[in-house]
Amino acid sequence: MENTKTYYKSQKELRVFVAGTFSDLVQHKKMGEKKAFNELLLKTLPQVKLYIVKRFNTAISKGNLPRGKYKPADFLDQLFITAYDHFDEVKNEKNLYPWLFKKVDELLDDTIVQEEFDEVFFQNIDDFSKPAWDAMEEKFSTDGDGDLVMMEEMDDISYGKKDDILNQLFVEDDNNEMIAKLDREWGEKNIRKHAEMVLYHLPLPMRTVYELATEHHFSVGEIAEIRNQSLQEVKELLEDARKALKTSFYTRYKRINQ
Repeated sequence: MENTKTYYKSQKELRVFVAGTFSDLVQHKKMGEKKAFNELLLKTLPQVKLYIVKRFNTAISKGNLPRGKYKPADFLDQLFITAYDHFDEVKNEKNLYPWLFKKVDELLDDTIVQEEFDEVFFQNIDDFSKPAWDAMEEKFSTDGDGDLVMMEEMDDISYGKKDDILNQLFVEDDNNEMIAKLDREWGEKNIRKHAEMVLYHLPLPMRTVYELATEHHFSVGEIAEIRNQSLQEVKELLEDARKALKTSFYTRYKRINQ
């Protein structure tokens, strides 16, 4: 099948396409046309598949899932079954896209043993020394991302470039000087790797909410629906994640330039 990533040039186009499949999916389900239903559903899932892979890889590397027992494809296969069996839960065409992420989250959360949060990291991020940052990056490079998410996938529309990452964190402070320094002295690859490393060590709910907001461009209301959380809980998790990332850039940059 032709690579589905060629169908879309932006998140907006993807959402429009997914919404446009709703009536046909309803009809296929009504007529019992499961094969046609699944073939059409597959075309809506490029970003959902990336979301599954990223959450799965993190769970494997952190020991929340045993190596060799599961594959990302297992969760995708289960999603097809769940989507067909429970498609009547989808309220309307606009609800379809967040509903797919909601079902994926439920499938993953039902399988993954809830991790023990690394509160030491989260609470002491502003005190990390340069050797501590260097040691953490070395371990992350070998054990954390593990090259399980291929770099060409990281360049897809679901993953922010360096300007997106920095602007999301610093533009509200009008800190153009900080953005310019990081951009000039670190470069895109190091900026993105640092952000991924910090997110990897954040509590799971915080990281998931942040990624849904920044990589998949869901609103706070949509994330609350996907995660079965209140608006206030989502807002607090999102703010805490942004604060942790911002603090990490400040402190690490300061340590490097001391």
